[in-house]
Amino acid sequence: MDPSITHNHFQLKKNIPQIRSGDRVRVHQKIQEGGKTRIQAFEGLVIKTQHGRGINGTFTVRRISLGVGVEKTFPLHMPAIVKIEKLKSAKVRRAKLYYVRGLIGKKAKRLKKEKESREVWEDIVPEEEKPEETKKEPKDSKK
Repeated sequence: MDPSITHNHFQLKKNIPQIRSGDRVRVHQKIQEGGKTRIQAFEGLVIKTQHGRGINGTFTVRRISLGVGVEKTFPLHMPAIVKIEKLKSAKVRRAKLYYVRGLIGKKAKRLKKEKESREVWEDIVPEEEKPEETKKEPKDSKK
């Protein structure tokens, strides 16, 4: 494997918050429907992280939606991810929180020693350079 891919890849994002198992995060993702693009947020508990912070890094977020558990795995450096907000962080003793899948109700939401820790990572996209419009100067109407 080429070492330059992991460190200097064009798709690597800067200043990503340290995401760990037990964190409650909100991931803002660009979704394209037809010709329109919108941003959708997915908030939940990080139950696992894999492959570190490199180009192959992923994290899995779980939430309860209408009584059904929903899990999404996000690549850490996915271009469609606009913002990652770290809302809370809990002290957990496991690297993979698969046992949360079997919990129901408040037990599934609550973790021990959960503390507020706000961190926001936002992808800064350079705005497209707009060519300066030529200003039309009013002509003197002297005849």
